[in-house]
Amino acid sequence: MEKRLYSEALRLLKKYRKGDEMTEEAVKILKENNVKQVLCAFCDVRGYLQMFSIPAREFTDGSAFEGIGFDGSSVRGFKTIEQSDMVWVPDPSTIKIIPWIDDPVQKTAIMFGDCYEAWGTEVANCDPRGYVAKRLQKMLGDEGKTAIFGPEIEFFVFDSADPTRLTWDMWVSPNGGAGDSWGPPRVMPDSPEVTPGGFIIRPKEGYFRAPPEDTTVEYRNELVYYLEQLGVDVEYHHHEVATAGQVELDFKPKQLVDVGDAFYLYKFAAKNIAAMYGMVATFMPKPLYLDNASGMHTHQSLWKGEPFSGEALFADPDDEFMLSQTARYYIGGLLEHAKALTALCAPTVNSYKRLVPGFEAPIYICWSPRNRSALVRVPMYLKKPSAIRVEYRGADPSCNPYLAFAAMLAAGLDGIKKKIDPGDPLMKDVYELSPKEKKEFGVGELPTTLRDALDHLASDEVIQKVLGSHIFDAFMEIKIDEWNQYCLYITPWEFMKYLDI
Repeated sequence: MEKRLYSEALRLLKKYRKGDEMTEEAVKILKENNVKQVLCAFCDVRGYLQMFSIPAREFTDGSAFEGIGFDGSSVRGFKTIEQSDMVWVPDPSTIKIIPWIDDPVQKTAIMFGDCYEAWGTEVANCDPRGYVAKRLQKMLGDEGKTAIFGPEIEFFVFDSADPTRLTWDMWVSPNGGAGDSWGPPRVMPDSPEVTPGGFIIRPKEGYFRAPPEDTTVEYRNELVYYLEQLGVDVEYHHHEVATAGQVELDFKPKQLVDVGDAFYLYKFAAKNIAAMYGMVATFMPKPLYLDNASGMHTHQSLWKGEPFSGEALFADPDDEFMLSQTARYYIGGLLEHAKALTALCAPTVNSYKRLVPGFEAPIYICWSPRNRSALVRVPMYLKKPSAIRVEYRGADPSCNPYLAFAAMLAAGLDGIKKKIDPGDPLMKDVYELSPKEKKEFGVGELPTTLRDALDHLASDEVIQKVLGSHIFDAFMEIKIDEWNQYCLYITPWEFMKYLDI
């Protein structure tokens, strides 16, 4: 079965090489727009966007569509030095002109691709896009089904964020933020949220704020303009809850591979447009002490056939919540694998400073309609089958999207396969429940540290299978090393707390 999927993936990717219709269309786009350079994009196991540039003539007149060799040992989680030769094979269907570059000398396109073994013989088992996301999407398609994902990606825009010049922010409260405070927390990075007239957004009061307090509107408008030219259609955007320039732009849902590509186009555009404004866009989950963090709540649904034209498998018009039994089993799978999912969906040390009580983060394992204190929420906005979906709230924008979305889908499909009952929905504010009540309702808790999450991933065979042994081993090695580095580091907080002990 696995070999058949590899062969099919190889066949699908080879059709993109020079001579087919998509390649011809890509060549036409490059020539008509007088593109001089092509940014060739993929990601490492951690989820960091990787790029190199090839002159456009190598695609229009040369053999670049057949693949470009690179050193896989220099990419985190890919290859050891004795197996370092790899081939990047472009996916011409993804070619986009970078719209904010007008200079004819600098005219650039971006194109995603997949990473192959030496000689370009097969998709490499270290490639999150080609090996994990494409493989799972193909497997689902063979069953006549599709899955779509709509992530709500939050991030911060700062005037500057120099790690060597952060404002000391420890003494804002005598007890770590609970109870009475000695004053509002100061922003650690420099913030754009103080207007010339002196308006300021107070901590936790930024949601849907209007100008002039919201100073990010022009930046967001320009970002939307460019994202739409990149094929990422934004449905709406707004200031988020935190102060200091926290924003959110939501784009229309896409299938597994496409949503991963869109995630990177979103990040790439957000960072570059911020730089044009002299600012810094950061997707670090929790950059501010005692204020809300950035999450990536992910809406998802299954369809028989094509999304929005086929059958909505999550919808049942006769159900109280418009929710089918298939959707309930899918929720059961998400809850069953939630602790292991957290390692991939919240993969940094900093992620776990978001997953704490008091900042709207979903730390309790349960599901509910409408209820934002639950890990899995069923939105109740429009009462029609095409709008029915489930929202997994445990992810943040530091993740590798191909791995995180694929793992969520695998968990949900496992729930359907095994008919995992999620139990009754919890209709209460979970944050207000006592420990005894949470136990009575069977409410579990997500891991509280990256190390805890990795331990749960290490024992989850379903999630390991979708990753494959190479990516699982590489991810674990990278993240355990990251955790060990963090444990060895002596923080300023420790000097403040223990120097006079």
